[in-house]
Parts: sequence; C-alpha cells; structure tokens
Amino acid sequence: MALVNEHLLKLPDNYLFTDLAKKVNTFKVTHPKADVINLGIGDVTRPIPQACLNAMHKALEDQAKAETFHGYGPEQGYSFLIDAILKHDYASRGISLEHSEIFINDGAKTDSGNFGDILRHDNSIGVTDPIYPAYIDSNVSCGRAGTLGEGYRWSNVIYMPCSPENNFIPPIPEQRVDIVYLCFPNNPTGTVLTKAELKKWVNYAIENDTLILFDAAYEAYIRQPDIPHSIYEIKGAKKVAIEFRSYSKTAGFTGIRCGYTVVPKEVTASTLMGERISLNKLWLKRQTTKFNGASYIAQRGAEAVYSPEGKEQVKAMIDYYMENASIMKKGLTSIGLRAYGGENAPYLWVKAPKGMTSWGFFDKLLYEAQVVSTPGIGFGPSGEGYIRLTAFGDRDRCKEGIQRICQNI
Repeated sequence: MALVNEHLLKLPDNYLFTDLAKKVNTFKVTHPKADVINLGIGDVTRPIPQACLNAMHKALEDQAKAETFHGYGPEQGYSFLIDAILKHDYASRGISLEHSEIFINDGAKTDSGNFGDILRHDNSIGVTDPIYPAYIDSNVSCGRAGTLGEGYRWSNVIYMPCSPENNFIPPIPEQRVDIVYLCFPNNPTGTVLTKAELKKWVNYAIENDTLILFDAAYEAYIRQPDIPHSIYEIKGAKKVAIEFRSYSKTAGFTGIRCGYTVVPKEVTASTLMGERISLNKLWLKRQTTKFNGASYIAQRGAEAVYSPEGKEQVKAMIDYYMENASIMKKGLTSIGLRAYGGENAPYLWVKAPKGMTSWGFFDKLLYEAQVVSTPGIGFGPSGEGYIRLTAFGDRDRCKEGIQRICQNI
C-alpha cells in the first residue's frame, strides 16, 4: 500500500491566492456588469523587452536546424548566461563568484522551495513576518514547520515581526536559529534593509552557524544608492548565505520562467556526526538528480537582459511600474491611509482604516470600489490589518483603481 506524505495534509485547503480568486470570481458572477480592477496578484503586465523577444525568436530558429539544435542542456545552466550574470550582476558590484556557484533555474520560487531538499527535516527556521507564503509552505511539506496553531502560527517556526514600530526591520532572534529566510526588497511590504542592517544578519549567521536563504527577486527595483542589491555586498556573506534571483519581475518573465540561485562553495552545513558538507556540491547533486535545466530559449532571452538594448528596455519597464507605485502611494496617503513601500519595490503595504481586518478591508474594496487587493493576513500573523497592492498594472487602470479607493474610504 502506498502511503502519502502526511505533512502535505497539514497545509490548509484555503491557500491565500486560491481563496482570493474564488472570492473575486464569485463577485464577478453576482455582479456581471462590474468593471473589476485587479491590484492584488503580483503578475506583470508589460510586454517582454524587445531585445529578449528577439533573442528568443533566434533561439527558436536554432531549434529548426540540425547544426544549431539544442537538446538537453547542462542542468546548472548554459555558460553564455552564467558568464553574463557573473559580469553584470556581481563583478560590476565588486563581488567575485565562480562559474560553478551559479545555478540557472525556472524561477526563484522553484529553488527557494526546493532548497530545503538538501537540509534535514528537523532544522529550526526563522522568518520575517509578514512573509511570502511559499517559504513556510515548502517547510510544512517536509515536516519542518511543525503544526498549525492559533493565529496561523506554525509551532516550529520562529517569527520575526516587522511593523511600522520597527521600520519593518526584522529583529535579530534572541535564540539560535538554523535557517533564516530574508526577502529584500520585501514581498509583501515593499521595504528594504540598509547595508548596516544586513550586516547585523550576516554577523548573526556567522556567530551562530546559521544559514541565510536570501531572496533578492526584486533587487532591480531598488532606487536608493545605499541599499544593497546582493547579500554578497556584505563581507563574510559567502560563508553563510544562499541567494535567489529571478527574471520574472525584472524582465517580465513570469510566463517564460527563468532565474538563478547562487550557492557559494564556502557555505557548508553539518551532518549529525559533525562533518561539514559543501552545500554547493550537495545542491549540484540534487539538481542533476531532479532537474533537467531551464530551456535553451528562456536562457537566451535572459542573456539578452544584459545587452545594451536589454538593459535600456528593462529599465524602462521597471521605471513604468515604479511610477505606478508612486502615483498609487500619493493617492492613498492623500486621504489619510498609511501606505508603506513603493519606493524600492513595486508593492504597497496599506494599513486598513478604523481597525478593520485584512479580509474586511479586502471585501470593502471589492464590493464598494470593485478593486482587488491581497489580504495581509495571508502573509503571516503580522499581516493582519493590512492589504497588499501591486503596481504591475496598466497605468490608467492603476490610476482609476486608486481613485475608486479614495472615493470609497
């Protein structure tokens, strides 16, 4: 008799974005004439940069000729993309990495979830709160998160509350934690960490033999010159940190699927007997066992991100979204709402008025303004009383959505 992985049964059936979609669909059925504006789900809307599109067209043509045909590619990724990453994302910032420390994937969510495969099930984990749900859910599925308690808290998860009171800077845990998840610029709050604050986390990790899983999927949106784009800008980070990057929001690749993970050779973890194991070698073993690599076409498109034309077009796309965020934030604050983020990330974290709950505020905006948001409680206990808005929409729709919100608060 085959037995199921019962840890997966612990995951609630009411997954945040599934619940959200059901509520929106129900509203559309009962209000067929309503013009709904979706400012909730963080999917991009601008077309893929032309430089990337041209590169993918050429890559597709390569597949039509025997002499340029590509079958299975290297699981770790093609050298042409890895070389571009090393030069433009890291060497340009004074960071030295080796070719074998870069692993191309089909999106940051995949690797941030799968990295736990090479770590024991009984490691303790710490997360910023609120947090991108996939981090915790992937740990629930292997038994690492424990059991679900009141307030949507998992028993084996150490929560680090982020709020206006601490400027959304996660507090360093008083106890030792095996694995810490950090996402900056942050999803969902849109906030960032300075080099000084990130340095505290690197020092903590070194002193406590802690592994940091650092999600930098939104680094391209950083505007302030003193905010680090990579954790490896901090001295010592290559000893304790894994970094996840993505082209999804940088270049509109949510439907193309390509990103990469950095696993420095200096990062190690221990066996029960105390032997130190290279996570780079272990991750390579995992990838060659379970992953056939991102597609050749997607990787050629990602390579074009670093071309002169690609850089210009990507910048224009990001500028467009960040102008949306600025317009939206000005509108929200003009009516007295407290809105955070939107300056170094395409997300706005908005405090619900008059003590309203996250789902209460969501319902109010949907039914009175026909605007879709994302309830903050879905991102963790500290998200209660907030909603997340995204700036990935069409400019005119974003403006109209904010106008409707302003007229109905």
